[in-house]
Amino acid sequence: MKQGWVSIGGMIWAAAVLSVQAADLQGREDASGQTIWFDGPALPIEGRAFQDTDVYYDRLPARARATVPSSVWGLSRHSAGMALRFVTDANRVTVRWAVRNAALAMPHMPATGVSGVDLYQRTPGGWRFVKNGRPSAVTNTVEIAITPNAECLVYLPLYNGTARVEVGIPKGRALRAPPPRANGQTRPVVFYGTSITHGGCASRPGMAFTAIAGRLADAPVVNLGFSGSGKMELALCDLIAEIDASVYVLDCLWNMNDDLVRERAEPFIRALRDKRPATPILLAEDCNVFGRAPTSKAAILRALYEKLKAEDGAKWAELHYLEAREMLGHDGEGTVDGCHPNDLGMMRQGTLFGQALHRILTRPVQ
Repeated sequence: MKQGWVSIGGMIWAAAVLSVQAADLQGREDASGQTIWFDGPALPIEGRAFQDTDVYYDRLPARARATVPSSVWGLSRHSAGMALRFVTDANRVTVRWAVRNAALAMPHMPATGVSGVDLYQRTPGGWRFVKNGRPSAVTNTVEIAITPNAECLVYLPLYNGTARVEVGIPKGRALRAPPPRANGQTRPVVFYGTSITHGGCASRPGMAFTAIAGRLADAPVVNLGFSGSGKMELALCDLIAEIDASVYVLDCLWNMNDDLVRERAEPFIRALRDKRPATPILLAEDCNVFGRAPTSKAAILRALYEKLKAEDGAKWAELHYLEAREMLGHDGEGTVDGCHPNDLGMMRQGTLFGQALHRILTRPVQ
């Protein structure tokens, strides 16, 4: 029995992957007899951290409704960060998906990012974008030409809930779970943060900085970004700590003022360390549109980081810090509105996070 990243039907991360990993998955033939369809819950999925959800593609368990702020709960119904991952010998796939909200776009974020899907394939040079699905209604379909037998990664909508998703292949072709990652990564990187973490305002799901960082580090990702609501409540700490992560990334400063950072950051970080004594924690700064750093909030966070490292070097050996000096660049061109990254800003931000994660995931254990 092997250890693998795959979550079949929502099984817990890092669960054992049996022979199904090499076996063909079973779909259903459509009325025309030309296409075999696979329902999303039957496919390997990344980014789905909890099984006990109201809707399959919710990001938090149903029980969280009683403990987290109402804004967090509402936003947790979005499928940000979730991605189907599979291999097929077909030369084309059809993705059919339905979103839960008829508002497909936002004033500063296109429908392709809010409600669309993306398909990437693994190449010798890494993951590469192939094509996206552009939504025009609640239910949408896109056909995509692909390279047979190359791993596929289908990102789901960032700022909309996913009600249903299906993948179709021509009859006579096969679809199966992918092999484990060559680097052995099985546990997800868990990002907790704000609207930027959530994906605002990427033009498509694969351009969210969390997705970019995950591809660069070649690691599965769980996206727990909540627009306007990344404020380090201890209830979120309890939920995040339930996930067996490879790294916890805390990127909440954008939604917090100085007083809130002083009040909540230390209790949150200490509680997370108590619950997960050995898991790396990466603290991230915020910045402004011109990349000037540190902000006053970042200075408070940096002082806390240095305090903890000095307090107990062994306990806090896996506490890491990411400065924001290059997060959006210095040319003022990295955002759509002076705050939320555009694709240029997402690439810059995702590259920094990806490099940091690679260093953490490949360094010797302290």
